[in-house]
Amino acid sequence: MKEIKRDHYLQKLIERRTNGLIKIVTGIRRCGKSYLLDPMFRDYLLESGVPKDHIIKIELDRISNKKYHTDPEAFDEYIHSLIKDNKQYYLILDEVQLVSDFESVLNGLLYDGNIDVYITGSNSKFLSSDVITEFRGRGDQIHLQPLSFSEFYNAVGGDKLECWNEYLTFGGMPLVLSRKTDSEKMDYLKDLFNQTYFTDIVDRNQIKRLDVLDAMVNLLASSVGSLTNPQKIHDTFKSKGTKELSINTINSYLSYLEDAFIIKKALRYDVKGRKYINTPQKYYFADLGLRNARLNFRQQEESHLMENAIYNELLIRDYNVDVGVVEIREGNKRIQTEVDFICNQGSNRYYIQSALNLDTPEKTSQESRPLNNISDSFKKIIVVKGSMKPWHTEDGILVIGLLDFLLDQHCLEK
Repeated sequence: MKEIKRDHYLQKLIERRTNGLIKIVTGIRRCGKSYLLDPMFRDYLLESGVPKDHIIKIELDRISNKKYHTDPEAFDEYIHSLIKDNKQYYLILDEVQLVSDFESVLNGLLYDGNIDVYITGSNSKFLSSDVITEFRGRGDQIHLQPLSFSEFYNAVGGDKLECWNEYLTFGGMPLVLSRKTDSEKMDYLKDLFNQTYFTDIVDRNQIKRLDVLDAMVNLLASSVGSLTNPQKIHDTFKSKGTKELSINTINSYLSYLEDAFIIKKALRYDVKGRKYINTPQKYYFADLGLRNARLNFRQQEESHLMENAIYNELLIRDYNVDVGVVEIREGNKRIQTEVDFICNQGSNRYYIQSALNLDTPEKTSQESRPLNNISDSFKKIIVVKGSMKPWHTEDGILVIGLLDFLLDQHCLEK
C-alpha cells in the first residue's frame, strides 16, 4: 500500500496559513484529522523553510499534559513559554477540548500576531457542524471526509473496477487499508461503529432509548437515497409496536447522528418553483463501509451505494448539494420527477443523475426525462457505472463514466 495522500485538504490548510483565524479540523472520528496536521501539514511547513522549533505540537490526551485540563491559565502560560522570539510560530493542538475553557485560551492567542493556531478534537464541539460558533467568528473550519475514491485508489492501485468494488464494500476509513483480509476489515468497521460512534453518541447525549437509536441507524442504512422524514420514521416504529415514542425524540436522534457527521441530510429543491421543499429529505452516510457494517454487509444495492458515493464526492469537491424536484405536465396531470443532485458552487450549477447503466433507449429516456424538462442552460449530466469516453445523448446530455467522474475532480468543468 502506498502512502495515503490528502492533497485536497492539505491545500486548504496551506491557503489558510497565517490568515489570523483559528484553523479547526473537524470530521468523523478516525478519518485522519490528526494525521493531516502531523505529519502532513507539519512536513509541508518544514519543507517550506519553517524552523523545527517554530512548529509546536501539544497532544492534550498525553498524561504529561493532564495537569492543564483544569487549569487553562497554566496552559496559556505553557504555550507562551515556548514562544522564544517574534518570528512566526505554528501551534498544533490535538484534543484541545480536554482543557476547560479552551475557547478563551485559543481566542486569546489570536492577539499574539506571530502564533498561527491549528486544532483538532473529538468531543461534541469538534464533532458538530456548529463548532465555529464556539470561536465567535474567529474560527475557520476545514471539514475532513473519509477517503474519496481517488485517494483510496491512489493508495491501493491495481484494477480500477476491482478497486471500486472494494471501496463500495469497505468504504474509505483510512485504517481499513491496513487490514489484510475481508474479515478483518468487517470486524474493524463493525467495532468502530458500535464501540466508538454509537457509544460516543449515547454517552454525549445521555440517550435512554438505545433500542430506538439502534433501529433508526439500521433503518437509515437500509434506505440510503430514499425519501423520508421524522414522521415516516415514527410511523415505521409505531407499525412495529414501539410504544411511548415521540416525533421530538426522532428529530433529536437524527440531529445527534448528523452532529457526529455519520449521516448527512440532503434537502429537496423545486427547480421550476425555485424553492426548497422542507420534507421529505434524503439521508446519506459519510462512509459506505460504515453504512454496510451497520447491516452486517448484507444489503449492498449497488445503485444506492453508487448514488451515496457520488453525493459524498460532490461534498468533497465543495459543492452545495440538493436533491432536485422537477414538475412535468402530462395532459391534465402534474407529475413530480427527481434529479438526483443539484450542485452549486459560486455561479456554477450542474444537474446530475446517477445510473447503473443506459443499456436501452427506454432506460436512457427514463434517466433523461427530468433533465430534459429543466429549461435553464446549466450543464446536465448522467453518471453511469464503469469507465468510458464521455458522450452526449441526442438531447445534449453529457454521459460520464463513474470511475472517470470519481478520479477526475475537474471532469464537470470540461
